[in-house]
Amino acid sequence: MSRVVLITGGAKGIGRAIALELAGHGYDIAVNYLTSEREAGELVAMVREKFGVNAMALRADVSRQQEVEEMFKEIEEELGAVDVLINNAAVDLSNLFHLKTAEEFRRTLDVNVVGAYNCAVRAAGHMKEKGFGRIVNIASTNGINTYYPMSFDYDASKAALISLTHDLAWQFAPEVNVNAIAPGFIGTESELEGYDEAFLKQEEQKIMVGRYGRPEEVAYLVRFLISDEAAYINNTVIRIDGGQPGSC
Repeated sequence: MSRVVLITGGAKGIGRAIALELAGHGYDIAVNYLTSEREAGELVAMVREKFGVNAMALRADVSRQQEVEEMFKEIEEELGAVDVLINNAAVDLSNLFHLKTAEEFRRTLDVNVVGAYNCAVRAAGHMKEKGFGRIVNIASTNGINTYYPMSFDYDASKAALISLTHDLAWQFAPEVNVNAIAPGFIGTESELEGYDEAFLKQEEQKIMVGRYGRPEEVAYLVRFLISDEAAYINNTVIRIDGGQPGSC
C-alpha cells in the first residue's frame, strides 16, 4: 500500500515540486491550498495522469483548527490516513518596517507556525499508532540568521517553526521523525517577485555556488528525509542554500 503524503500550500512553488517528486516515487498525494484552486486542480490531474497514483486537492486555511480537522477527515476517507506531513504553507507579507502592522504579524504567525502545529498534532495520532510517521517543516534561512527588517514577521515565524520542530520531535518520538528544511533563495515566482534586479543580483553573488536554488532541489531533500534510509535523522534542521554565508 502506498504511503499518503499531505503537502500544505502544495499548489505552487516548492510545494508543487515536492508533490511531483513524491508522486514520481509512488506516494499518494494530498495537495492543500487556500487560494490557488486552479493550480491545485491542474497539479492533481497531472499527478494522476503522469504517475498513476491517487491524488486529491483540498481547500483549507491551516491556521484554523476546524478546517484542518475537516481536511484530514476528507483525506482519510479518500486516500487513507496521512503517513507523511509536509508543512509548507506560508505567507510572507513583506513591507517596509514602519508600514508593518500587528494584524500582518499575527496572520504570518498564524499560518506559518500555528498552521504547522495544527496539522502536526492532527497527523501524529495515526502516525504513532502505526509506528511510522514523517513530518518535515519547510522553514527558511530567514529563521536562522539571515534577517531583513522588511520581513521581520516572516523571519520570526520561521525561527519559531524551527523551535517547534525540536519540541514536536521530542513529543512524537520514537515513532515519528520530525525535521525541518531551511531553504535559502529558491528561484520560484513568489520568491523573486517584488524585488528589483539589482537586489536579486546582489543576493545571488552572496551564494557560494553562484545561483539561486531550484524547487526540485528542495523536493529531492524532502524525498530523502521521508524515506526509510533517513530513519536515523530526527530533530534536525538542514539548510539548503548553496552555501549562503549569512546562514552558516
